[in-house]
Amino acid sequence: MLVPVRCFTCGTPVADKYSEYVSRLKSGEDPAKIMDSLGINRYCCRRIFVSTVETIDQVIPYYEALRRRMSEIQSEID
Repeated sequence: MLVPVRCFTCGTPVADKYSEYVSRLKSGEDPAKIMDSLGINRYCCRRIFVSTVETIDQVIPYYEALRRRMSEIQSEID
């Protein structure tokens, strides 16, 4: 999923801080402290960071399977 450029509620730009948030989160830091240090203080903006789910890793296998199946069908037709 793409991170929204701005907060849906207040309009504050948030997308530029998301990559740093994810990298620091993977290194084991506390999410609340990361958001505080990035200047994300409003709960509406915090909601975006907490609720964003990277779905691309879940979608890619289905796309690859579909592509593989389409090539199989094409080879059966030829």
